[in-house]
Amino acid sequence: MKYFILSLLISACSHGFTQTGSISGNVIIAGEALPQVAVKLKGEGIGDITSSEGAFLIENIRFGTYTLVISHPSYSYHETEIILSDSLPDVRLNIELFDNPLLIDQVVVTATRTDKRRADAPVIVGVINSQTLENVQACSLSEGLKFQPGLRVETDCQTCNYTQLRMNGLAGGYSQILINGRPIFSPLTGLYGLEQIPTNMIDRIEVVRGGGSALFGSSAIGGTVNVITKVPKKSAFELSNNLQIMGTGTLDHVFAGNATILSESKKSGVSFFVNNRAREIYDHNGDQFSELPSLKNLSFGTTVFLLPKENQKLELSFSRIHEYRYGGEIIDQQAHFAQQSEERVHEVYIGSADYQINFNEENTSLIFYSAGQYTQRSHYTGIIPDDSSEILNHYINPPYGESAVSTFQVGTQFNHRFKKFFLGKNVITAGAEFVYDDVYDEIPAYNYLIDQTTKNLGVFLQSDWEIVSNLDLLLGVRADQHNFLNQPVLSPRTSIMYTVKNALQLRFGWAKGFRAPQAFDSDMHIAFAGGGISRIQLAENLYEERSNSFTASINYDKSAKNFIAGFTLEGFYTQLNGAFYYHPLGEDAFGELFEKRNGDGATVTGTSIELRANWNRIIELESGFTVQKSTFNSPVSYTDELARTDVFLRTPNTYGFATLFLFPKKKFNVSINTVYTGPMTLVHFAGAPEQQVDSYVTTSSFYELNAKLSYNFPLEKMNSKLQIFGGVKNILNAYQSDFDTGKNRDSNYIYGPAQPRTVYLGLKFSSM
Repeated sequence: MKYFILSLLISACSHGFTQTGSISGNVIIAGEALPQVAVKLKGEGIGDITSSEGAFLIENIRFGTYTLVISHPSYSYHETEIILSDSLPDVRLNIELFDNPLLIDQVVVTATRTDKRRADAPVIVGVINSQTLENVQACSLSEGLKFQPGLRVETDCQTCNYTQLRMNGLAGGYSQILINGRPIFSPLTGLYGLEQIPTNMIDRIEVVRGGGSALFGSSAIGGTVNVITKVPKKSAFELSNNLQIMGTGTLDHVFAGNATILSESKKSGVSFFVNNRAREIYDHNGDQFSELPSLKNLSFGTTVFLLPKENQKLELSFSRIHEYRYGGEIIDQQAHFAQQSEERVHEVYIGSADYQINFNEENTSLIFYSAGQYTQRSHYTGIIPDDSSEILNHYINPPYGESAVSTFQVGTQFNHRFKKFFLGKNVITAGAEFVYDDVYDEIPAYNYLIDQTTKNLGVFLQSDWEIVSNLDLLLGVRADQHNFLNQPVLSPRTSIMYTVKNALQLRFGWAKGFRAPQAFDSDMHIAFAGGGISRIQLAENLYEERSNSFTASINYDKSAKNFIAGFTLEGFYTQLNGAFYYHPLGEDAFGELFEKRNGDGATVTGTSIELRANWNRIIELESGFTVQKSTFNSPVSYTDELARTDVFLRTPNTYGFATLFLFPKKKFNVSINTVYTGPMTLVHFAGAPEQQVDSYVTTSSFYELNAKLSYNFPLEKMNSKLQIFGGVKNILNAYQSDFDTGKNRDSNYIYGPAQPRTVYLGLKFSSM
């Protein structure tokens, strides 16, 4: 009996020393319950996800002092200190989140390949969310990417309107574009993909400027853009109809729809999107040749998530894009009867699957993922010969072509959080992935063929070490074995962040990267010039291009009850070794031929500044400006007729943006934004009536000014609202005024805003 009593006493004492409590409550926004919000104890690996009523509960917590973290990608970040004790074993909270005005506290993934509070990331991550895309009335990804420092989207063809993204002064091939973290933006997709992806497919865009090859592989030299598609957050719907009128009457009509459905348990959900765009062909200078091609784009897709168990998540996505575009002479016949034209029919399929399992009290996670993209393209690129004896052969054997591109990725990633690691904490990330890319593009009439298969096996290891609370050291390395290279390439990366105060952060970074000697999107673009076509081939002895990148930044954000403001000042320096350039080989029977070669090197250096402020969620201002210089170490030749130069073409030394959003009343919104581009150098090839000789041209600077007004009518009985919106793009009509005319025009001689002055009006019907 005495042993039984002693056992009870020991049990009671033991229970007294390990007393536990609980934390519960509700999370709301604007008075409404907010589901799917992560509520966690910082550094403890335990937490909960809010229910459909916004409720959460964390039980069996040992008495002590904790920091409770409430985070959601679309709303403000919240931390609060909790003390559990004998006198207060159970704590109940009511927490209100707000729209995240400047996204400073948003959770991002691209910087470290793991969830990280943006302000705590050792690498600066820029974010463009879906609300910003709506405020600037962006119809496609290409229109939305302009609103980040160091980024510039340009149109590179007067006939087909091929676009590319330049980051920190480097051409499109130096930017790694990801979809949900996966590199399935193939070389062929890169030609037109920026305009093909509709904005209502996008939840947010995360931008990391500077070298990131240690995580994302080849081509992340200029930076990384991660397009994160919409996932179910709550049951909702949205339908919009937008009519744009370009110039004197050319129509561009966009219909978009979204819907999300969440199960009552919040353990599964599905989202859908559809987008249909029809744009008429646009002729700016009246020569019956287009400056903007006609466009018919139908896109749709779905994302599904399932939580089989509390510690597991499965996410599947699929989308399809069908696009037809035609540019050149405006006729009502088949493309090969036009004096000059390009016709494209794209069928693009994109899919992915991610499975994540968390264990060890959520301190460890294992992710398996796969993603793929397939593009089938039928195309025509042709010009009727000036020599009458060759015209019949052109009609008999017109230059139609076929393209097929398959891109596939499979990989795994392991993350582990060490709560105690020397002085502080650490998150180790390790993984391996295989990327297969097959590009086939053929035009038999031109004897033109790209048949390229690349395979890359990459392994990566990263340490995100919080040495002390205000000092973070990021160390990473990636090894890539590319089938075009004889030896593996090591790409190390390091970043350090020091927080002087809660509002002031200093960051320094260094990374090495490479680009394989393969064909990228710009190499696959066929251009018209001088009555023929220009093509690019790869030199036989082409080898990989290496990079050394350095960044340093100061970031400051100060917040008060009704006001938040801040700035980021960032410097960057990139040294390229064996930099690729295009060397003229002269003419053949079809036109100009260029060869992609290695130069001896190039240097890109510059500074970006970003300013931001938000007052009481009524006025929001963001702006960015970049000053840079991009030069080859030794002059290169762009044409036999002109002197060599060390200048990067199409690369202005100054560019920037500014956005001003006004919300004077909850129902009424005003958006004003501008994009500035400074002078840049282009080559203008001879052939058109306006251009008799090859020449270098330095453009004038230009501004693209845009404005939008919207008003919301609440439909309370239907638990929905109706929005009327309208505005003007390129108000000052700063469209290029010196386009070449006729069939012999130089289609690469194009700069300036992507479209002329455009007036638009639309309706949007959505749930509250």
